[in-house]
Amino acid sequence: MGWFVVLPDHASAAPVGAALRARSVQEISHSSGRPWLLGHWDGAPPAVGAAGATRIAVLGDHALTRDRLTAAAARIRTLADLDHWAARLPGSFHLVASVDGRIRVQGNVTGFRPVFHARAHDTHLAGDRADVLAALTGAAIDERRLAPRLLNSSALHPVTARPVWRGVDSVPGGHCLVIDARGHGRTVRHWTPPEPVLPMAEGAAALREALRDAVAARVGGRELVSCDLGGLDSTSVCCLAAAGPARVVAYTADTRDPMGSDADWARRTVAALGGVEHHVIAGDDVPLVYDGLADADDLFDEPCPAVVHRTGWLVVPRAAADRGSHLHLTGFGGDELLAGSPAHLHTLLRRHPGVAWQRVRGFAAQRPWSYREAVRQLRDTSTYGAWLARVADGLTAPPPAENTPTLDWGMPPRMPPWATPDAVAAVREAVRDAAATARPLAATRGQHVELEAMRCTSRMVRQLAQMAGRFGLDLAAPYYDDRVIEAGMAVRAQDRVTPWAYKPLITEAMRGVVPEESLARHTKDEGSYDVETGLRDHRAGLLALCEDSRLARLGLIDAHALRAVCERPLPPSLQFDALYQTVACEVWLRTLETAAVPS
Repeated sequence: MGWFVVLPDHASAAPVGAALRARSVQEISHSSGRPWLLGHWDGAPPAVGAAGATRIAVLGDHALTRDRLTAAAARIRTLADLDHWAARLPGSFHLVASVDGRIRVQGNVTGFRPVFHARAHDTHLAGDRADVLAALTGAAIDERRLAPRLLNSSALHPVTARPVWRGVDSVPGGHCLVIDARGHGRTVRHWTPPEPVLPMAEGAAALREALRDAVAARVGGRELVSCDLGGLDSTSVCCLAAAGPARVVAYTADTRDPMGSDADWARRTVAALGGVEHHVIAGDDVPLVYDGLADADDLFDEPCPAVVHRTGWLVVPRAAADRGSHLHLTGFGGDELLAGSPAHLHTLLRRHPGVAWQRVRGFAAQRPWSYREAVRQLRDTSTYGAWLARVADGLTAPPPAENTPTLDWGMPPRMPPWATPDAVAAVREAVRDAAATARPLAATRGQHVELEAMRCTSRMVRQLAQMAGRFGLDLAAPYYDDRVIEAGMAVRAQDRVTPWAYKPLITEAMRGVVPEESLARHTKDEGSYDVETGLRDHRAGLLALCEDSRLARLGLIDAHALRAVCERPLPPSLQFDALYQTVACEVWLRTLETAAVPS
């Protein structure tokens, strides 16, 4: 697996540089000759441009060349000069710059390209893997940071975003890490969400161009690429790729659910496009949830909820790699960006009350919602900090009713019933501490909820990409690109948040790209049909995790209580996500015992 570490242009970084060089790493130097960028790159090496005392390196999915980066480096005088230049680049990548002894490291808005930082030998280090920095600094797991990962949802900024290693922190989305000439680091904001002011026609055109550029940045120069082909989001990416020169091989994983329709819609799309090679994987050939837990050996730098359906998810990447693909395009991120959070109605009510109430009545009838609770949430003007404080108070309360509206800063998560009192207390303290100072990811509830959803899911997709990388396959998720996110979030809420149309923004943006028949789809397979069957068929694997539980050793769960839940069907009051999160933590802790830190 690939990774990198960034060192400041300062003598204090020499011990860390020596430790990294002992691992036989690849290296790129500062203009001074000191080590700057060290690690192991999967696939193509970083693209690097240099001019005088300035170095710019880009790692990830992009279309930048050495000549373009060299030309840019010649124009850069300060780290702030990178803002305007980087803000126009398509793709998904890490940007690392060294300008006259000062360093800037940034990933992307969602965290799909994360930046972590820590201190060692009185200097600041940065990198893209938290466990690598933990190994360099001698950091151990922080049980108090691990405890919030037991929540049934990881959507609790900033509590669940912190790395689980002591002394290692992450750079928030929209920020970069700046390290001065003395090796001292600080985070600086370089991005804010766009104002949602564009009408549908203008916004759809901008999204189409951003998504087209995102796909082109990855597909350019390749002879063959593979794609997921299922819902509207992946269908749009597949159709954009099919318009290029590369041969496209599309994969659809069918479901055991007799109501599933992804495969049927995919066949219609392929028939209308022509020239796309299409493979449908039968539902019976896709392993169920909880299959192969004992064999999971991927070394992640944090728990990965996707481990519960690891073997099932890997069916498509394995097939694509066997077909000869080295790039696989997915529709991950489309739901969070394009579905349109109803929480936007809280702000819309104050700007366009007539439109907002119309949409509220529509959602209330469709979902259905408790109309009284919807009105309460709409009238509530509590800050994000006040909402976090309420979350802390309700960690062990019954879960919100199914008819609870989604107009607040988020859906309050719950601790599972097998969490120990100490674990609950640790999470409650962390949430209350955050409530005192935390600011939302955006000024409005709707944008905050969408960015939080992107942040949570993109972290899991990053881990899926690591799994796929074992087959020599790069997993690309264009909807997580900053330019695509900006284009989607810039559209007016009244145009893209509606109970009467399915993802109207992508539907309008893809006219003339996706076959018209496929644009008419307003459903999506969601996979819950197989979950209960997976729990029943693989119960023995779950029960094995209860034996000598590592989470129990840390005092975070009651293994007997967990076993009692796993021995029977989950009660209606317990969401599947609660078990996913605990299994993810338990499997991750066990993997750490047998796997080495990336080297």
